[in-house]
Amino acid sequence: MLKKEIRDILEKSKKWGWVLEPDAQRIFALYGFKIPEYGVSTTPEQAVAIARKIGYPVVAKIVSPAVVHKSDVKGVVVGIKDDQTLTATLKRLSKIEGFVGMLIAEMAKGLELIIGAKNDFQFGPMILLGMGGVGVEIYKDVSLRMAPLKARDAEHMINELVARKLLTGYRGSEPVNLPFLKKTLISFSRLMMDLQDVVESIDLNPVMCTAKSCIVVDSRIMLKQ
Repeated sequence: MLKKEIRDILEKSKKWGWVLEPDAQRIFALYGFKIPEYGVSTTPEQAVAIARKIGYPVVAKIVSPAVVHKSDVKGVVVGIKDDQTLTATLKRLSKIEGFVGMLIAEMAKGLELIIGAKNDFQFGPMILLGMGGVGVEIYKDVSLRMAPLKARDAEHMINELVARKLLTGYRGSEPVNLPFLKKTLISFSRLMMDLQDVVESIDLNPVMCTAKSCIVVDSRIMLKQ
């Protein structure tokens, strides 16, 4: 049974067909995923207060029902280090179509992965794990499984990645927390199974993994038409 807060988010999101990022991050938080500290502002005063509470540097993102792909409108600014740059960013983003706010979040570091799901008309929810970030479409290093995932499925997906050595510590780099990554995959599978009647696809890109945890930095939930 979905929590009422999640049902309310999905219901209000139907009018534009997808879930705005602050609401999507709230859903992931309710499911126990680790997410960056964030807030949403509409005024310079709010933006500065949020950023100072989080601590610079921060990332700022456009929040608009009219903007599904934020990069298309230069709607993501990373590494903001001061109040002046932050307020200038808010001023520019506020002019973008459909602006309802600017999401301000802490900067997360780590190895970039992508975790995704798509509702296949024949097989149902399919879960994807791959190397993420800007190189995701170049390398196409991914593994797929049908949901729901069990622990061994998550382990096999990790082992199938060509770049799996990056996860275990390549040439002296710090290995990622594989038990946490497996837990994240299984939780994501459970989330997709719970939402399969209303969700078409979910993309978490990137998920930043370190020796401590895996953090969902960016997310998009597309609803069924």
